[in-house]
Amino acid sequence: MGIGYSTYMGPSEGYVATITEPTRQGGIVSIYYLGTLIGCLLGGVAGDRIGRLRSMMLGSLWVLIGAALQCSAQNLTWMLCARVVNGIGTGVLNAIVPVWSAEVATHTSRGAFIASEFTSNIFGVVVAYWLEFGLGFIGDGNTQVRWRFPIAFQILPVIAFMFFLPKMPESPRWLMKMGRNEEARVILGRLRSESGDPEDSKATAEYEDILAVVALEKKNSKRNSYISMFFGLHDDGDLHIARRVQLSIWLQIVQEWVGIAAITVYAPTIFAEAGYSARKSQWMSGLNDITYMFSTLMAVVTIDRWGRRIGLYWGAIGQGISLILAGAFARLLKDNPDKAAQYGAAAAFFIFSYTFIFGATWLTIPWVYPTETFPLEVRAKGNAFGVVGWSIGNGWLTLMNPVMFSRIGENTLHIFGAINFLAIPMIYALYPETANRTLEEMDLLFASKSPWVWDSEAHFKKLKAENLELSHVGGSGRNTTPDVRDEKEKM
Repeated sequence: MGIGYSTYMGPSEGYVATITEPTRQGGIVSIYYLGTLIGCLLGGVAGDRIGRLRSMMLGSLWVLIGAALQCSAQNLTWMLCARVVNGIGTGVLNAIVPVWSAEVATHTSRGAFIASEFTSNIFGVVVAYWLEFGLGFIGDGNTQVRWRFPIAFQILPVIAFMFFLPKMPESPRWLMKMGRNEEARVILGRLRSESGDPEDSKATAEYEDILAVVALEKKNSKRNSYISMFFGLHDDGDLHIARRVQLSIWLQIVQEWVGIAAITVYAPTIFAEAGYSARKSQWMSGLNDITYMFSTLMAVVTIDRWGRRIGLYWGAIGQGISLILAGAFARLLKDNPDKAAQYGAAAAFFIFSYTFIFGATWLTIPWVYPTETFPLEVRAKGNAFGVVGWSIGNGWLTLMNPVMFSRIGENTLHIFGAINFLAIPMIYALYPETANRTLEEMDLLFASKSPWVWDSEAHFKKLKAENLELSHVGGSGRNTTPDVRDEKEKM
Protein backbone atom coordinates (compact mmCIF):
# COMPACT_ATOMS: atom_id res chain seq x y z
CA MET A 1 0.00 0.00 0.00
CA GLY A 2 3.06 2.24 -0.23
CA ILE A 3 3.34 3.16 3.46
CA GLY A 4 6.81 1.76 4.17
CA TYR A 5 9.16 -1.18 3.68
CA SER A 6 10.13 -4.45 5.42
CA THR A 7 13.56 -5.52 6.58
CA TYR A 8 14.61 -9.09 7.36
CA MET A 9 15.90 -9.17 10.98
CA GLY A 10 16.81 -12.86 11.21
CA PRO A 11 14.86 -16.02 12.10
CA SER A 12 13.85 -14.78 15.56
CA GLU A 13 12.25 -11.54 14.33
CA GLY A 14 11.38 -12.26 10.68
CA TYR A 15 10.48 -9.31 8.45
CA VAL A 16 9.93 -6.12 10.43
CA ALA A 17 7.97 -3.26 8.91
CA THR A 18 9.25 0.30 8.93
CA ILE A 19 6.56 2.94 8.33
CA THR A 20 7.72 5.87 6.21
CA GLU A 21 4.27 7.36 5.56
CA PRO A 22 2.53 7.62 8.97
CA THR A 23 -0.16 9.96 7.61
CA ARG A 24 -1.08 7.49 4.86
CA GLN A 25 -1.03 4.66 7.42
CA GLY A 26 -3.38 6.63 9.65
CA GLY A 27 -5.60 7.37 6.66
CA ILE A 28 -6.02 3.68 5.82
CA VAL A 29 -6.98 2.94 9.42
CA SER A 30 -9.21 5.96 10.01
CA ILE A 31 -11.22 5.90 6.77
CA TYR A 32 -12.93 2.80 8.16
CA TYR A 33 -14.60 5.11 10.70
CA LEU A 34 -15.99 7.27 7.91
CA GLY A 35 -17.85 4.11 6.93
CA THR A 36 -19.04 3.47 10.49
CA LEU A 37 -20.31 7.05 10.70
CA ILE A 38 -22.36 6.60 7.52
CA GLY A 39 -23.48 3.14 8.59
CA CYS A 40 -24.71 4.14 12.04
CA LEU A 41 -26.96 6.83 10.55
CA LEU A 42 -28.37 4.30 8.07
CA GLY A 43 -28.76 1.79 10.89
CA GLY A 44 -30.64 4.26 13.07
CA VAL A 45 -33.22 4.83 10.34
CA ALA A 46 -33.46 1.14 9.44
CA GLY A 47 -33.73 0.06 13.06
CA ASP A 48 -36.77 2.24 13.67
CA ARG A 49 -38.43 1.39 10.33
CA ILE A 50 -37.79 -2.29 9.58
CA GLY A 51 -36.92 -3.56 13.03
CA ARG A 52 -33.83 -4.48 15.01
CA LEU A 53 -33.26 -7.98 13.59
CA ARG A 54 -33.67 -7.05 9.92
CA SER A 55 -31.28 -4.14 10.43
CA MET A 56 -28.70 -6.52 11.90
CA MET A 57 -29.06 -8.72 8.83
CA LEU A 58 -28.57 -5.68 6.59
CA GLY A 59 -25.42 -4.66 8.47
CA SER A 60 -24.05 -8.20 8.26
CA LEU A 61 -24.44 -8.24 4.48
CA TRP A 62 -22.48 -4.98 4.21
CA VAL A 63 -19.72 -6.47 6.39
CA LEU A 64 -19.49 -9.54 4.16
CA ILE A 65 -19.12 -7.40 1.04
CA GLY A 66 -16.56 -5.12 2.69
CA ALA A 67 -14.51 -8.03 4.02
CA ALA A 68 -14.40 -9.68 0.59
CA LEU A 69 -13.28 -6.43 -1.03
CA GLN A 70 -10.63 -5.77 1.63
CA CYS A 71 -8.99 -9.18 1.54
CA SER A 72 -8.78 -9.02 -2.26
CA ALA A 73 -7.53 -5.40 -2.49
CA GLN A 74 -4.82 -4.82 -5.12
CA ASN A 75 -4.00 -1.16 -4.52
CA LEU A 76 -4.50 1.71 -2.09
CA THR A 77 -7.68 3.06 -3.70
CA TRP A 78 -9.30 -0.37 -3.66
CA MET A 79 -8.39 -0.84 0.00
CA LEU A 80 -9.74 2.58 1.01
CA CYS A 81 -13.09 1.98 -0.71
CA ALA A 82 -13.34 -1.53 0.77
CA ARG A 83 -12.73 -0.23 4.29
CA VAL A 84 -15.50 2.32 3.90
CA VAL A 85 -17.91 -0.44 2.80
CA ASN A 86 -16.83 -2.67 5.70
CA GLY A 87 -17.22 0.27 8.06
CA ILE A 88 -20.79 0.92 6.88
CA GLY A 89 -21.79 -2.59 7.91
CA THR A 90 -20.10 -2.26 11.28
CA GLY A 91 -21.78 1.10 11.82
CA VAL A 92 -25.21 -0.44 11.24
CA LEU A 93 -24.47 -3.23 13.73
CA ASN A 94 -23.01 -0.84 16.30
CA ALA A 95 -26.14 1.30 16.13
CA ILE A 96 -28.63 -1.57 16.48
CA VAL A 97 -27.15 -4.42 18.53
CA PRO A 98 -26.80 -2.40 21.80
CA VAL A 99 -30.34 -1.03 21.35
CA TRP A 100 -31.79 -4.51 20.90
CA SER A 101 -29.84 -5.67 23.95
CA ALA A 102 -31.11 -2.82 26.12
CA GLU A 103 -34.70 -3.42 25.04
CA VAL A 104 -34.80 -7.15 25.79
CA ALA A 105 -32.88 -6.93 29.09
CA THR A 106 -34.42 -6.07 32.45
CA HIS A 107 -33.67 -2.65 33.92
CA THR A 108 -31.61 -4.21 36.73
CA SER A 109 -29.39 -6.25 34.39
CA ARG A 110 -29.29 -4.01 31.31
CA GLY A 111 -25.70 -2.87 31.85
CA ALA A 112 -24.44 -6.38 32.64
CA PHE A 113 -26.24 -7.76 29.60
CA ILE A 114 -24.46 -5.37 27.25
CA ALA A 115 -21.17 -5.65 29.14
CA SER A 116 -21.22 -9.42 28.62
CA GLU A 117 -21.45 -8.78 24.88
CA PHE A 118 -18.22 -6.82 25.13
CA THR A 119 -16.51 -9.85 26.64
CA SER A 120 -17.38 -11.69 23.44
CA ASN A 121 -16.43 -8.62 21.42
CA ILE A 122 -12.93 -8.44 22.88
CA PHE A 123 -12.60 -12.22 22.57
CA GLY A 124 -13.00 -11.59 18.85
CA VAL A 125 -10.20 -9.03 19.04
CA VAL A 126 -7.99 -11.59 20.80
CA VAL A 127 -8.68 -14.26 18.16
CA ALA A 128 -8.00 -11.81 15.34
CA TYR A 129 -4.76 -10.55 16.88
CA TRP A 130 -3.25 -13.95 17.65
CA LEU A 131 -4.30 -15.26 14.24
CA GLU A 132 -2.40 -12.40 12.65
CA PHE A 133 0.56 -12.90 14.98
CA GLY A 134 0.77 -16.60 14.13
CA LEU A 135 0.65 -15.91 10.39
CA GLY A 136 3.68 -13.68 10.86
CA PHE A 137 5.78 -16.86 11.11
CA ILE A 138 4.74 -18.07 7.64
CA GLY A 139 7.55 -17.20 5.26
CA ASP A 140 9.06 -15.13 8.10
CA GLY A 141 6.15 -12.75 7.63
CA ASN A 142 6.97 -11.78 4.04
CA THR A 143 3.74 -13.05 2.50
CA GLN A 144 0.37 -11.53 1.63
CA VAL A 145 -1.41 -14.33 3.50
CA ARG A 146 -0.25 -12.55 6.66
CA TRP A 147 -2.81 -9.78 6.16
CA ARG A 148 -5.31 -11.11 3.61
CA PHE A 149 -6.39 -14.17 5.61
CA PRO A 150 -7.09 -12.35 8.92
CA ILE A 151 -9.29 -9.85 7.09
CA ALA A 152 -11.14 -12.66 5.31
CA PHE A 153 -11.55 -14.63 8.54
CA GLN A 154 -14.24 -12.23 9.80
CA ILE A 155 -16.59 -13.66 7.18
CA LEU A 156 -16.99 -16.88 9.21
CA PRO A 157 -18.39 -15.40 12.47
CA VAL A 158 -20.59 -13.00 10.49
CA ILE A 159 -22.16 -15.92 8.59
CA ALA A 160 -22.71 -17.73 11.92
CA PHE A 161 -24.36 -14.58 13.33
CA MET A 162 -26.67 -14.34 10.31
CA PHE A 163 -27.64 -17.99 10.79
CA PHE A 164 -28.74 -17.39 14.41
CA LEU A 165 -30.52 -14.07 13.76
CA PRO A 166 -33.89 -15.60 12.71
CA LYS A 167 -33.94 -17.55 15.99
CA MET A 168 -33.63 -14.39 18.12
CA PRO A 169 -36.70 -12.50 19.47
CA GLU A 170 -37.53 -9.13 17.99
CA SER A 171 -37.52 -6.19 20.41
CA PRO A 172 -40.93 -6.09 22.14
CA ARG A 173 -40.69 -2.31 22.34
CA TRP A 174 -40.25 -1.99 18.57
CA LEU A 175 -43.14 -4.40 17.99
CA MET A 176 -45.43 -2.25 20.14
CA LYS A 177 -44.27 0.84 18.33
CA MET A 178 -45.43 -0.83 15.10
CA GLY A 179 -48.78 -1.83 16.61
CA ARG A 180 -47.93 -5.54 16.96
CA ASN A 181 -48.93 -5.60 20.62
CA GLU A 182 -49.84 -9.27 20.95
CA GLU A 183 -46.48 -10.41 19.57
CA ALA A 184 -44.75 -8.05 21.99
CA ARG A 185 -46.79 -9.37 24.91
CA VAL A 186 -45.83 -12.96 24.13
CA ILE A 187 -42.13 -12.08 23.87
CA LEU A 188 -42.24 -10.08 27.13
CA GLY A 189 -43.79 -13.11 28.81
CA ARG A 190 -40.96 -15.32 27.56
CA LEU A 191 -38.32 -12.79 28.61
CA ARG A 192 -39.68 -11.86 32.05
CA SER A 193 -41.43 -15.02 33.28
CA GLU A 194 -39.83 -18.39 33.96
CA SER A 195 -43.00 -20.06 32.74
CA GLY A 196 -43.27 -17.83 29.64
CA ASP A 197 -46.67 -16.54 30.77
CA PRO A 198 -47.61 -13.26 28.99
CA GLU A 199 -49.98 -12.52 31.91
CA ASP A 200 -47.10 -12.57 34.41
CA SER A 201 -47.20 -9.49 36.67
CA LYS A 202 -43.72 -8.27 35.71
CA ALA A 203 -44.41 -8.69 32.00
CA THR A 204 -47.79 -6.99 32.31
CA ALA A 205 -46.41 -4.02 34.24
CA GLU A 206 -43.66 -3.49 31.66
CA TYR A 207 -46.16 -3.91 28.83
CA GLU A 208 -48.39 -1.17 30.27
CA ASP A 209 -45.46 1.21 30.77
CA ILE A 210 -44.32 0.75 27.17
CA LEU A 211 -47.88 1.18 25.92
CA ALA A 212 -48.15 4.53 27.69
CA VAL A 213 -44.95 5.81 26.10
CA VAL A 214 -45.90 4.58 22.62
CA ALA A 215 -49.01 6.77 22.87
CA LEU A 216 -46.78 9.82 22.33
CA GLU A 217 -45.56 8.61 18.93
CA LYS A 218 -48.17 10.27 16.73
CA LYS A 219 -48.20 13.49 18.73
CA ASN A 220 -44.43 14.00 18.38
CA SER A 221 -43.71 12.43 14.98
CA LYS A 222 -42.14 15.62 13.62
CA ARG A 223 -39.12 15.37 15.92
CA ASN A 224 -38.04 11.97 14.61
CA SER A 225 -35.52 13.16 11.99
CA TYR A 226 -31.82 13.39 12.76
CA ILE A 227 -31.85 17.16 12.17
CA SER A 228 -34.79 17.68 14.52
CA MET A 229 -33.12 15.56 17.19
CA PHE A 230 -29.74 17.28 16.91
CA PHE A 231 -31.09 20.83 17.05
CA GLY A 232 -34.08 20.17 19.28
CA LEU A 233 -36.63 21.21 16.66
CA HIS A 234 -40.30 20.54 17.48
CA ASP A 235 -39.22 19.48 20.97
CA ASP A 236 -41.91 21.51 22.71
CA GLY A 237 -42.33 19.19 25.70
CA ASP A 238 -40.02 18.08 28.51
CA LEU A 239 -38.06 15.40 26.64
CA HIS A 240 -34.99 17.50 25.70
CA ILE A 241 -33.87 15.15 22.94
CA ALA A 242 -31.09 17.50 21.75
CA ARG A 243 -29.47 17.40 25.20
CA ARG A 244 -29.44 13.61 25.15
CA VAL A 245 -27.93 13.65 21.65
CA GLN A 246 -25.05 15.87 22.78
CA LEU A 247 -24.41 13.76 25.87
CA SER A 248 -24.25 10.59 23.75
CA ILE A 249 -21.95 12.06 21.10
CA TRP A 250 -19.47 13.61 23.50
CA LEU A 251 -19.28 10.63 25.84
CA GLN A 252 -18.22 8.46 22.91
CA ILE A 253 -15.73 11.04 21.62
CA VAL A 254 -14.17 11.33 25.06
CA GLN A 255 -14.07 7.52 25.30
CA GLU A 256 -11.52 7.54 22.48
CA TRP A 257 -9.64 10.57 23.83
CA VAL A 258 -8.97 8.85 27.16
CA GLY A 259 -6.38 6.83 25.24
CA ILE A 260 -7.81 3.52 24.09
CA ALA A 261 -7.48 4.36 20.39
CA ALA A 262 -3.73 4.67 20.92
CA ILE A 263 -3.35 1.60 23.12
CA THR A 264 -5.28 -0.96 21.05
CA VAL A 265 -4.17 0.06 17.56
CA TYR A 266 -0.61 1.11 18.32
CA ALA A 267 0.26 -1.12 21.27
CA PRO A 268 3.23 -2.72 19.42
CA THR A 269 4.62 0.78 18.80
CA ILE A 270 4.24 1.61 22.49
CA PHE A 271 5.99 -1.57 23.61
CA ALA A 272 8.75 -0.89 21.07
CA GLU A 273 9.12 2.56 22.66
CA ALA A 274 9.47 0.72 25.98
CA GLY A 275 12.53 -1.08 24.60
CA TYR A 276 11.17 -4.45 23.47
CA SER A 277 12.06 -6.13 20.17
CA ALA A 278 9.55 -6.20 17.31
CA ARG A 279 8.43 -9.80 17.85
CA LYS A 280 8.24 -9.43 21.62
CA SER A 281 6.27 -6.19 21.25
CA GLN A 282 3.76 -8.05 19.12
CA TRP A 283 3.15 -10.93 21.51
CA MET A 284 3.00 -8.56 24.47
CA SER A 285 0.27 -6.67 22.61
CA GLY A 286 -1.56 -9.98 22.27
CA LEU A 287 -1.25 -10.61 26.01
CA ASN A 288 -2.55 -7.11 26.60
CA ASP A 289 -5.63 -7.96 24.53
CA ILE A 290 -6.22 -11.04 26.69
CA THR A 291 -6.06 -8.81 29.78
CA TYR A 292 -8.53 -6.54 28.01
CA MET A 293 -10.96 -9.42 27.48
CA PHE A 294 -10.91 -10.64 31.09
CA SER A 295 -11.32 -7.11 32.44
CA THR A 296 -14.75 -6.88 30.79
CA LEU A 297 -15.95 -9.57 33.21
CA MET A 298 -15.46 -7.06 36.01
CA ALA A 299 -17.76 -4.68 34.15
CA VAL A 300 -20.43 -7.41 34.00
CA VAL A 301 -20.36 -7.61 37.81
CA THR A 302 -20.04 -3.90 38.68
CA ILE A 303 -21.80 -1.85 36.00
CA ASP A 304 -25.28 -2.26 37.51
CA ARG A 305 -24.23 -2.57 41.15
CA TRP A 306 -21.99 0.49 41.28
CA GLY A 307 -23.70 2.50 38.55
CA ARG A 308 -22.48 4.30 35.45
CA ARG A 309 -21.06 7.41 37.13
CA ILE A 310 -18.88 5.64 39.69
CA GLY A 311 -17.46 3.40 36.98
CA LEU A 312 -16.54 6.42 34.85
CA TYR A 313 -15.00 8.19 37.86
CA TRP A 314 -12.67 5.47 39.05
CA GLY A 315 -11.91 4.45 35.50
CA ALA A 316 -10.75 7.95 34.55
CA ILE A 317 -8.56 8.22 37.65
CA GLY A 318 -6.93 4.82 37.16
CA GLN A 319 -6.46 5.31 33.42
CA GLY A 320 -4.98 8.79 33.85
CA ILE A 321 -2.44 7.61 36.42
CA SER A 322 -1.51 4.57 34.31
CA LEU A 323 -0.91 6.55 31.11
CA ILE A 324 1.11 9.28 32.78
CA LEU A 325 3.33 6.72 34.53
CA ALA A 326 3.69 4.62 31.35
CA GLY A 327 4.86 7.73 29.49
CA ALA A 328 7.21 8.69 32.34
CA PHE A 329 8.91 5.27 32.44
CA ALA A 330 9.20 5.25 28.64
CA ARG A 331 11.02 8.60 28.93
CA LEU A 332 13.30 7.26 31.67
CA LEU A 333 14.04 4.28 29.45
CA LYS A 334 15.29 6.56 26.69
CA ASP A 335 17.38 8.62 29.09
CA ASN A 336 18.80 5.57 30.91
CA PRO A 337 19.35 2.74 28.40
CA ASP A 338 21.46 0.90 30.95
CA LYS A 339 18.26 0.31 32.97
CA ALA A 340 16.17 -0.82 30.00
CA ALA A 341 14.91 -3.99 31.72
CA GLN A 342 13.52 -2.19 34.78
CA TYR A 343 12.03 0.86 33.06
CA GLY A 344 10.72 -1.12 30.09
CA ALA A 345 8.95 -3.57 32.41
CA ALA A 346 7.44 -0.69 34.40
CA ALA A 347 6.14 1.03 31.25
CA ALA A 348 4.64 -2.25 30.03
CA PHE A 349 3.00 -2.86 33.43
CA PHE A 350 1.15 0.45 33.31
CA ILE A 351 -0.02 -0.20 29.75
CA PHE A 352 -1.52 -3.47 31.00
CA SER A 353 -2.97 -1.62 33.99
CA TYR A 354 -4.59 0.96 31.74
CA THR A 355 -6.11 -1.67 29.49
CA PHE A 356 -7.60 -3.62 32.40
CA ILE A 357 -9.20 -0.52 33.95
CA PHE A 358 -10.58 0.66 30.61
CA GLY A 359 -12.12 -2.74 29.89
CA ALA A 360 -13.81 -2.70 33.30
CA THR A 361 -15.23 0.82 32.95
CA TRP A 362 -14.96 3.12 29.93
CA LEU A 363 -15.23 0.37 27.32
CA THR A 364 -18.80 -0.56 28.18
CA ILE A 365 -20.45 2.43 29.88
CA PRO A 366 -20.35 4.90 26.93
CA TRP A 367 -22.00 2.18 24.81
CA VAL A 368 -24.68 1.40 27.40
CA TYR A 369 -25.59 5.04 28.10
CA PRO A 370 -27.07 5.99 24.68
CA THR A 371 -29.14 2.79 24.54
CA GLU A 372 -31.04 3.72 27.70
CA THR A 373 -31.41 7.50 27.62
CA PHE A 374 -33.59 7.98 24.50
CA PRO A 375 -37.36 7.56 24.18
CA LEU A 376 -38.60 4.49 22.33
CA GLU A 377 -39.72 6.51 19.31
CA VAL A 378 -36.13 7.55 18.50
CA ARG A 379 -34.03 5.01 20.40
CA ALA A 380 -32.28 3.51 17.36
CA LYS A 381 -31.55 6.95 15.92
CA GLY A 382 -30.44 8.15 19.36
CA ASN A 383 -27.93 5.34 19.74
CA ALA A 384 -26.78 6.08 16.20
CA PHE A 385 -25.67 9.51 17.45
CA GLY A 386 -23.53 7.73 20.03
CA VAL A 387 -21.90 5.72 17.23
CA VAL A 388 -21.37 9.00 15.36
CA GLY A 389 -19.33 10.20 18.35
CA TRP A 390 -17.43 6.91 18.46
CA SER A 391 -16.70 7.17 14.72
CA ILE A 392 -15.50 10.76 15.02
CA GLY A 393 -13.30 9.98 18.03
CA ASN A 394 -11.82 6.86 16.46
CA GLY A 395 -11.35 8.35 13.00
CA TRP A 396 -9.78 11.50 14.38
CA LEU A 397 -7.32 9.70 16.63
CA THR A 398 -6.34 6.82 14.35
CA LEU A 399 -5.41 9.46 11.80
CA MET A 400 -3.45 11.49 14.37
CA ASN A 401 -1.86 8.71 16.45
CA PRO A 402 0.89 7.70 13.97
CA VAL A 403 1.88 11.32 13.56
CA MET A 404 1.79 11.98 17.31
CA PHE A 405 3.93 8.95 18.14
CA SER A 406 6.43 9.82 15.40
CA ARG A 407 6.69 13.47 16.50
CA ILE A 408 6.34 13.53 20.30
CA GLY A 409 6.78 9.85 21.23
CA GLU A 410 5.84 8.95 24.80
CA ASN A 411 4.42 12.43 25.44
CA THR A 412 1.38 11.21 23.50
CA LEU A 413 0.52 9.12 26.56
CA HIS A 414 0.82 12.17 28.82
CA ILE A 415 -1.74 14.04 26.71
CA PHE A 416 -4.23 11.20 26.92
CA GLY A 417 -3.56 10.81 30.64
CA ALA A 418 -4.43 14.46 31.28
CA ILE A 419 -7.68 14.13 29.29
CA ASN A 420 -8.83 11.40 31.68
CA PHE A 421 -8.74 13.84 34.59
CA LEU A 422 -10.50 16.51 32.55
CA ALA A 423 -13.35 14.05 31.90
CA ILE A 424 -14.21 13.76 35.61
CA PRO A 425 -15.89 17.19 36.07
CA MET A 426 -17.75 16.70 32.78
CA ILE A 427 -19.28 13.43 34.05
CA TYR A 428 -20.04 14.93 37.47
CA ALA A 429 -21.93 17.92 36.11
CA LEU A 430 -23.70 16.64 32.99
CA TYR A 431 -24.31 12.88 33.10
CA PRO A 432 -27.10 11.70 35.46
CA GLU A 433 -27.16 8.14 36.76
CA THR A 434 -29.17 5.70 34.64
CA ALA A 435 -28.41 2.38 36.34
CA ASN A 436 -31.38 0.43 37.75
CA ARG A 437 -33.91 2.77 36.20
CA THR A 438 -36.37 1.55 33.59
CA LEU A 439 -36.16 2.80 30.02
CA GLU A 440 -39.53 4.45 30.51
CA GLU A 441 -38.23 6.41 33.54
CA MET A 442 -35.59 8.16 31.43
CA ASP A 443 -38.11 10.75 30.24
CA LEU A 444 -38.55 11.79 33.87
CA LEU A 445 -34.80 11.93 34.40
CA PHE A 446 -34.27 14.34 31.50
CA ALA A 447 -37.44 16.39 32.04
CA SER A 448 -35.64 19.19 33.90
CA LYS A 449 -34.98 22.35 31.91
CA SER A 450 -31.55 22.56 33.54
CA PRO A 451 -28.71 20.41 32.11
CA TRP A 452 -26.97 20.04 35.48
CA VAL A 453 -27.12 16.64 37.16
CA TRP A 454 -28.21 17.93 40.57
CA ASP A 455 -31.20 19.73 39.03
CA SER A 456 -32.14 16.70 36.95
CA GLU A 457 -32.08 14.39 39.97
CA ALA A 458 -34.17 16.77 42.09
CA HIS A 459 -36.73 17.16 39.30
CA PHE A 460 -36.79 13.39 38.79
CA LYS A 461 -37.64 12.78 42.44
CA LYS A 462 -40.40 15.38 42.27
CA LEU A 463 -42.00 13.79 39.18
CA LYS A 464 -41.71 10.29 40.65
CA ALA A 465 -43.51 11.46 43.79
CA GLU A 466 -46.28 13.04 41.68
CA ASN A 467 -46.69 9.84 39.66
CA LEU A 468 -46.82 7.74 42.82
CA GLU A 469 -49.51 10.02 44.27
CA LEU A 470 -51.47 9.84 41.01
CA SER A 471 -51.35 6.02 41.03
CA HIS A 472 -52.58 5.94 44.65
CA VAL A 473 -55.71 7.91 43.77
CA GLY A 474 -56.63 5.48 41.00
CA GLY A 475 -54.59 6.80 38.09
CA SER A 476 -52.12 4.82 36.05
CA GLY A 477 -49.38 7.37 35.94
CA ARG A 478 -46.39 5.14 36.57
CA ASN A 479 -43.12 6.35 35.00
CA THR A 480 -44.70 9.02 32.82
CA THR A 481 -43.86 12.61 31.97
CA PRO A 482 -46.56 15.29 32.07
CA ASP A 483 -46.93 14.88 28.28
CA VAL A 484 -47.61 11.16 28.64
CA ARG A 485 -50.07 11.68 31.48
CA ASP A 486 -52.01 14.19 29.36
CA GLU A 487 -52.08 11.71 26.50
CA LYS A 488 -53.33 8.92 28.74
CA GLU A 489 -56.10 11.11 30.13
CA LYS A 490 -57.28 11.77 26.56
CA MET A 491 -57.27 8.04 25.91
